Amino acid sequence: MDRKSFARMDCSVAQCLEVVGEWWSMLVVRDAFLGVTRFDDFQRRLGISRNILNERLNTLVEAGVLIRVPYSEHPPRDDYRLTDKGRDLWPVLTTMRQWGDRYAAPSGPPLRVTHKACGAVTEAVLVCSSCGEHIRARDVEAATSPGHAPALIPQRA
Repeated sequence: MDRKSFARMDCSVAQCLEVVGEWWSMLVVRDAFLGVTRFDDFQRRLGISRNILNERLNTLVEAGVLIRVPYSEHPPRDDYRLTDKGRDLWPVLTTMRQWGDRYAAPSGPPLRVTHKACGAVTEAVLVCSSCGEHIRARDVEAATSPGHAPALIPQRA
């Protein structure tokens, strides 16, 4: 089945999916956050075919999520490291993990995240950038902004 491109869709969620929406892409990003940098290590951890991994790594490099850093000339070999753009996917990956922990991990979360500063096991929460209050979907409303697409927000009848 061919994948639909979201490149022309005027939606920030669609644009994010254009970069990391392939099945393996977020798992590559997850492993990069866990310190994996080498092709063979990604391949071994994920059990992904080499050609698919090569495609995903190339896509993530082209999108500016990862950068290649040479570590060997003979044979030519690169590390794959997160860029600032890639590191900005941390909250996305974290909320996906927390959702999986809650709804798809019957034996409990497979990973424990600890806050380095205080040592406590922690979870990420969304807070208002202005007042600091915890926010959920029902606590916010969407309105168009200068970069909006007219059909992005449904009109109420």
